Amino acid sequence: MTVNSVEKDLDSRTMTITAHFDAPVERVWQVWSDPRQLERWWGPPTYPASFTEHDLSPGGRAAYSMTGPEGDRHHGWWRFTAVDAPHRIELEDGFADDQGRPTDGLPSMTMLVTLTEQAGGGTTMAIRTTFPSSEAMEQMVAMGMDEGMRAAMGQIDDVLASAVTS
Repeated sequence: MTVNSVEKDLDSRTMTITAHFDAPVERVWQVWSDPRQLERWWGPPTYPASFTEHDLSPGGRAAYSMTGPEGDRHHGWWRFTAVDAPHRIELEDGFADDQGRPTDGLPSMTMLVTLTEQAGGGTTMAIRTTFPSSEAMEQMVAMGMDEGMRAAMGQIDDVLASAVTS
């Protein structure tokens, strides 16, 4: 498993997941910048993602759905607020209806993704999610967000080991 730690801080309303990958920063960046690679790991193994939109630029959007084992579909959206390739992505993350419109009832969050090259080789990826309230954080944790992210990120090694096709 590539995930090294999951730290939850209710006071600051953050959850930070840190993982190490045996690949250079530029290669790890591709699992975010290439939607076909992103589809291979975003979402737990039993909920694969399909991206219908992916504009990794400041102000750009991403839209996706995850399909569950019973055929149930869950939609999400991202709005990229800052991109510093190949080291940093800031985005807003939320749930969507089947038309890609943000939904009420479930919180949107902000995510900061950082990729740091390690002196001994490889890359550390940290994903810090900030929630709008401690209640929103508790709701998402109760829904299994930390386990889902851990399972999703556990798929990245296989993506990194495969040839880049785009």
